[in-house]
Parts: sequence; structure tokens; C-alpha cells
Amino acid sequence: MRIRNQRLLGVSGLVLALGFSALGAEALAQHQLTGRVVDERGNGLPGARVSVPELGLTTSTDRRGEFIFLSLPAGEAQLEVNYLGLPPGVRGVNISASETNTITFTLAQAGDGVERIVITGQILDSAARALNQQRTNSATTNIVSADSIGRFPDANIAEALQRVPGFAVARDQGEGRFINLRGAPGDFTGISVDGVAVGSPDPGTRAVDLDTIPADIVAALEVSKTLLPNQDADSIAGSVNLVTRSPFDRPGLRISGQGGLSYNEFGDGNDRRASGTISNTFGDGRFGALLSASYSRTDRQVDNIESNWIIEDVGGQDVFLVDEQEFKDYDTVRERTALTGSLEFRPDDANRFFLTGSYSRFRDNEFRNTLLVIYDDGDLQPGATNGNATWNDARIEKELRHRIVQNEIATIQIGGEHLIGGGELDYSLSYSRSEQFNPRRAQFLFRSSIRPDLSYDFSNADSPALSLFTTNEHLDLSGYGFRENVFRGQTTEQDEIAARINYAFSGSLFANPTEFRTGAAVRSREVTNDNEQYRDRRASANPGQPISAFLGTERSQNFNYFLGNKYDPSAVTAYWNANQAQSTQADVRRVPQSTTADYEAEERIYAAYGMATVEAGATRIVAGLRVEHTQFEGSAPFIDDADNISINRISRDYTNWFPNLTVRHEFSDNLIGRVALTRAISRPRYQDVVPRVEEGDRTSLPVEVDRGNPDLRETLSNNFDAGLEYYFTPLGLAAINVFYKDLENYEFELVRDGTYEGLPARISTAENAPDGYIRGVELTYQQQFVNLPGLLANTGVFANYTYTDAEITLASPISGSRTRVLPGQSDTTLNLAVFYETERFSARLSWNDRSDYIDSVDGEDSRLDIFWEGRSQLDFSASYDVNDQLGVFFEAKNLTNTEGVRYAGDRSRVIEREAFGYTLFGGLRFNF
Repeated sequence: MRIRNQRLLGVSGLVLALGFSALGAEALAQHQLTGRVVDERGNGLPGARVSVPELGLTTSTDRRGEFIFLSLPAGEAQLEVNYLGLPPGVRGVNISASETNTITFTLAQAGDGVERIVITGQILDSAARALNQQRTNSATTNIVSADSIGRFPDANIAEALQRVPGFAVARDQGEGRFINLRGAPGDFTGISVDGVAVGSPDPGTRAVDLDTIPADIVAALEVSKTLLPNQDADSIAGSVNLVTRSPFDRPGLRISGQGGLSYNEFGDGNDRRASGTISNTFGDGRFGALLSASYSRTDRQVDNIESNWIIEDVGGQDVFLVDEQEFKDYDTVRERTALTGSLEFRPDDANRFFLTGSYSRFRDNEFRNTLLVIYDDGDLQPGATNGNATWNDARIEKELRHRIVQNEIATIQIGGEHLIGGGELDYSLSYSRSEQFNPRRAQFLFRSSIRPDLSYDFSNADSPALSLFTTNEHLDLSGYGFRENVFRGQTTEQDEIAARINYAFSGSLFANPTEFRTGAAVRSREVTNDNEQYRDRRASANPGQPISAFLGTERSQNFNYFLGNKYDPSAVTAYWNANQAQSTQADVRRVPQSTTADYEAEERIYAAYGMATVEAGATRIVAGLRVEHTQFEGSAPFIDDADNISINRISRDYTNWFPNLTVRHEFSDNLIGRVALTRAISRPRYQDVVPRVEEGDRTSLPVEVDRGNPDLRETLSNNFDAGLEYYFTPLGLAAINVFYKDLENYEFELVRDGTYEGLPARISTAENAPDGYIRGVELTYQQQFVNLPGLLANTGVFANYTYTDAEITLASPISGSRTRVLPGQSDTTLNLAVFYETERFSARLSWNDRSDYIDSVDGEDSRLDIFWEGRSQLDFSASYDVNDQLGVFFEAKNLTNTEGVRYAGDRSRVIEREAFGYTLFGGLRFNF
């Protein structure tokens, strides 16, 4: 692959040099034609193929149904329009030499001599839009329209993407949060809103928390699995662009919305969701404005048990032991608020100006009642075996945590598009901000003086037999005394300013019509992270009341374990409010923890590219070259043995070249093949590369140390993709895609035993694995069974399956091996949905499945690598349109009651078991 990409660099550069040098001799006449392809209702048809056969010219419509031919000769031209699901159309147009030519092309449901093809309902309409765009694109893409998203019970963008081939979702309390595309880590997928790159609110990753953004504010999800030179290169797995609505999607006054309520099985909680959009076009359709809003609230209870596994030498043999358990009973309220807006001005058919903005806020407010059992504060008794042990003098603690975490992602963009100088010019200036902070993060802990002898038996890994819940020492309130309160807070901010400019023009290369495109971009991102920790164990923090004064009447039942009564949140909150001022003073501030976790970083990226798209009959060839120069500066405080604070700094820059060759060939109107050779990058995580040294509690040995690595390099990937797609008539697809990614300097985290400031320590740091790969295959099939008799003709299926295999090769062996599985990579992901749809009614039953995947690598012993167990989920959704303006819908989620399970190396060693139940949701939709 590396040799192939070196050759590709030369080929790409040669094609561009020949193309740009040949323009003067072979340029076409500079007469432009713009147009829009619409259906009978005036709605734009995206992905329609528009061609001028006698000139060998082909283009396709954008998401608004609009298209441009940059260069046509004056005179009569014959346009052909082809759109899956509708009969093709042919129309003559007179190209004037004196002005920009404009045409509106309407595709009707039936044509002369053509059997009527009917697309009924939103499922098939959204499928038609997606398939047409996918078919005409040069690169390998998937499109998900807003209508398609709305037919699944998916509340956020991560869950909407899980239906797309190649995607798997990492969940938190049952909700999708991060995505894995084609077996790659979430950091390998770039996320943008209307083309504006957004950063992660989470300080520990570049992967964007997609549960921050609700699914009902977007018009479409555009997934690029192979990149073109005009796209940012920091997307090894691919990129996802969240397209918000435009007032020109459906011109005129439009008002739409939806809302509903739900029932959650656990805790008898509920969901409330509402969203709405209003848009209009004015001034003979030259000016447009749009505003959309979304709000949702979910009240839910979650059961959770976590067990920490270690390996100890017992009688000369390694034995797997549990040294600590936490029984967590969550009461959570999750809120999402989002706004999008758009202003567009089109003074004429050759010019467009726009201002767009988006804002999303996710607020997770949770009270967590926790019963802690700390076995290794006592003594291990002889006879321990794997999963069975007895400990004398174990410790019991009872805690309430209140955590509010708030993520915010905002974008604003201003720009323009112009037909000028015989070409197309577009430019934009944008600003994006991602932030995570804690309005409250507090803990209230009582410790029992009772030191019981406890045993456990993990013969049943999901429901181990625990002696504590027979002897019930944890229910004896007389033994509990106040231990501490803790206040913590962390704020992470990422601000990016970006400017982009692109210019495209038509010419000819080797007697073939060719579009040349060039452009440049500048991105400047500033990142800050500030952490504060306070722990107050002083007598002044003691409330002077027994634990019973802070307990309520609600029982805490975690699976089949009775934990006692829950804390009364109002009583503990009153304590926190009264004590926070004195418990966040300098003398209880945890140093160095409140200092060494802080860091600042600045990353500037300067990019330029050139590309040529050659239409050689049935073959389209895209050859291009992109270059990105990165400047990085980072700093972090450091505290030495004498508690002196200094600032460690890093500064470096590097340049990367990204050649690109993409070939698309039409074997027939319905059979499309693609091959792509590309190169991409994933820059190091900020907290991993800044010169940071963060230490834990020195009184608890070994000391936990998390260290940055200023020598960490960027990950590069040479990519090969090939695919074959067959489009059924009237509407269907069977496709196979294979991919291979050759990784250089893959970033992974390694934990080693060592010393820190003379103390035994477990030191965690990010390092580069010299080599690695991701390879796999995607299979996709979808079809409406129109040839079946009777009602069966209204049925259909959506199915996709992805197999991936991934591995990294380390610089030095761990547990005797230099090869490791790639974190986040499931061997298989599967989606299967069957649907029934008429003009008014639609129903869909959906099955989603992903196999086991590794969550984190243990740097000392691979037997303690942490895995997430594979998970399957069954969902159902149905809707009925009462008329063209009003509809009702129903959704059922996680009907299988599937839990989330993590384990250490083997399924018998469960680390975490979490249950969140099913959800039933119903509501109304309107559209005027």
C-alpha cells in the first residue's frame, strides 16, 4: 500500500499538471446552465442524473434538486434526466450566449408508454432520495434523509447512524454516544455540520459525542466512506456531515413539527420530545429564512453493578480476584435542546449568499446512589480460586453522587457561491465551539465501622452470589459515620475559526470533458482544559447528623440486590448548598490533581488541493492531490518535589501529502463500480500529546499517573476501497464494498508498572504502534417487493452486514505478543429491517446487532483487557398520515430488554452489568 500510494502521488500530480496545462487549447465554450429537477409537487429531487449525451457531459442534482453545467456551447441542447423510482425525462433547451441559462425540469410519476411507477409513503420516498445520491456520487457514500431518520425510534445522531452500513454505536446507559465506522475508533471519523468541522466536547478524545445533537434537527446525514481531495483529510474511516434544513429545500411558507410522550420501563420514567420548523421564501423566491427548534427530556432509572478484577499470586498460581464492587442505582434526567437557522439570498441565478447557524446542548443530570464494597481493605483468606474468594474485615461505604454534565456544540457560517469567469466560486468563513462543563459534581460519603467477613461466588457471572446480601451488614445504619464530601469540576473548551475557498471550471483532458477544481483552507483551533478537585474530611464538614437523617423512603433495588433506602436528594442537596463555600477553599483543594490535569493547545492547519474529474464515456476518473501543514503548540503545568509549579511546553509542525485516485464506472445504467486509492490522517488527541503529568492520590499505592507524550506522532492511513452496486427497478439496491486501511503510527494507551517520585506507580501514556490494518467487507440489500401479490407488494426489506478484521503491531511485546486487537472494532455489525407501507400507513421492525469489541487494553497483562459484550436490539416504529397535514406515530425501543455488559478478558469475569429497560413513545406530526 505504501509503494502504491507513492506511485499514486506521482500519477495524481501528472494528471493535474497535464490537465491545467491543456486548458487553454481544449477549453469548452463558457456558457452556463443552471436548473432544478422537481417532482409533481415541486419538491427537489436530489441525486438525479442530468446529462447532455451528444457532448458526453453528466452532472447530478444536489440535495435541493439543483444542478449546474459550467460550460455548454450556444444553441440547442438535449437534456436527459434519470431518477430511480420515476420514469426518465428528455427535454430540449436553448443555450443563450448572453446570460446564465436556467431551467426547471419536472419528472412526473408516469410518462407516455411507461408503466406507472409509484413511490408511496415516506419510507420509499426517503429511500429514493438516498439511493439516487449514492448512485451518482463519485466516492463511496451513504445518505440518510430526515424522513428516513424519523421512521426509526432514534433520538440522537449516533443512534440514527447505527442503521447505516458499517456503523456501530458505543452506548452510555442504553443511549448511543460514540460511533465506530468500519471497525475504526471514533477519532477516525470526522464530524461536521453543514461542512463546518466540530470538535469533541469530551477532553479525552477527538471523537464527537453525538448524543449531544438530536436527530430531528437535520435534513440529511451525508456519510463519505472514501474522501475526495476537496475534503478535510482527518477522516481515516470516513466523514459524516450533518446537513441542516434550508428554506429552499421546499420554497414557500412551510410549517412542520412533531411532539409526543413516552413510558420508560425502569423507574416509570418518561420521555417528552417536541420539534418544529418554520421557513419561507420572499421577494419572488430570491430571499429565504428558516428557523428550527428541538427539545427533549428523558427521565430514567438505571441499574448498574461494577466489579474490579485483578490478578494475584495465590499459592504460586495466578488467580483472578475481585477487589472492589460498586452497586449503582441511577436516577437520571437527560435534556437536549437544539436550534438551527438559515438566511439565504439569491439576487439572481448566478449568485447565492448564506448565513447558517446551529446550537445543540445536552444536559445529563443524575443522582447516583452507590453501595461500595472494598474487599482488599481487608485480608484475603486461603483457598481463593478464580471467581471465588473470602475476605476478612472488608469495608462498606454508602455514597450519593450528583453529577450534572453539560455539552454544547455551536456553529455559525457565512459564505457565498457564484458563477463567475466561466467557473463556480464558493467561499465561507466559519466558527465552531464545543464545550463540556459541570454545573455540579459532588459526592457525599458515609463509611461503616462494621468490618464484615465477606465472600463471593461468580459461578453465575451476571448474578454472582454475594454473602453481604445474606448477612446484610450494609443495612445496619448504626455503623455508618460521615467520611467526606467531594466537589469537582472540569471545563473543556474548543474554539475553531476556519476559512475556505474553492474554484471549479470546465475544460478538456485527452479530448474528454473535465472539471478542474482547486481550493485552500485555513483552520485554527484553540483547546483549554481546566480541572478542579476538592475533598473535605474536616470535622467542620461533618453534618453532625446520622446517615438516617439523609435517607428517604424509596428502596434501592439493584437487579436482585437490595441496597437499602436511597439518599433523599433534597436533604443532601441542602447540605451541599450549605457547605460548598467552605469545602471549596484553598486548604481542601487537591493539589496536584487540580493543577496537573490542566492543559492548553493550539492547532493550525493550512490546506490546499487540486483535482480533476474526467468524464471518459461510462468512466469517471477523479485524480487529485491535497497537502496539509499542521502547526501545534501545547502547554501544561508541572509540580516538582518541592511543590514548585512550572509550565511544560511543546511546539512542532509537520506537512502531509494526500494523493487521491477515484474511479467510477457504469457497466450499465443500473450497475456501478468504484475503486479508490486514498490517504488520510488522524492527529493525536490533545491531552495525549501535551506535556502533561497527572497524578492520583499518593496515599493509595501504587500511585495512578497519567502522562502525556510530546513525541506522539500522527496516525496515517493508506486506503484501498472497491465496490459494486446494482440498482433494482423501480427502487432497490444490492451492493458489496471491500476496504483495506494500512495504518502507520496508530495511537493507543499503554499502562505500565513503574515508579513516580520514588513511589510505586501505574503509569498510563499514549504511544504509537508502528503498524496496523483494518480490513473488511460490507454487504447491502434493500428492495420493495412490488412483484408479490396483494398486500405483500407493500412490503420490503433493508439489510446490511459488515465484517471487519483489525490489528496493530506494537513496538514491544505485551504479555509475550506484539499484536493486539484494535479497540472499538467489532467483527460483525448487522442491521435488518422489514417494512410495510401504503400511501398513508407505514410500519418498520428493526434489528440491530454488533459483536463483542475491546474497550481498553491492559498494558501489563492482556488477560485483563476490557471488552464490551456484543449487543442486539429490536425496535419497532409505525405511523399513519391522517391527511397531508397531520399524522400520528408510535415507537418502541429495546423490546428485547438487552443489557450492557463489560468483562475482563473472559465473559466469566463481568466488570459491568447495566440494565435500562424498554421505551414506548407516541405522538403527532404536522406539516403545512
